[in-house]
Amino acid sequence: MMINEGAEAEYKRRHDQLWPELKELLKKTGIRDYSIFHDPETNCLFAYLVIDEASGLDSLPTVIIMKKWWSHMKDIMKTNEDDSPVSISLKEVFYLP
Repeated sequence: MMINEGAEAEYKRRHDQLWPELKELLKKTGIRDYSIFHDPETNCLFAYLVIDEASGLDSLPTVIIMKKWWSHMKDIMKTNEDDSPVSISLKEVFYLP
């Protein structure tokens, strides 16, 4: 994902004030750990999460509170037409269990 230039502090502020109902939804989905990292040189974001069942993520785009969050964030991020953040999947190149 990518933050718009100059929106880094606002992005952090909004996540520091994450809506309780969104936090509850993510927990109900099975997400146990969720971290987002920012590269200040590129404004790229890297999100890492641990979830009980990955298929739980499939329903998130249909949930109203998720759509409202995306709309809330679209002014400070690169987004798709449905306001979801533009993101790419990364290919794992190394894993050490």
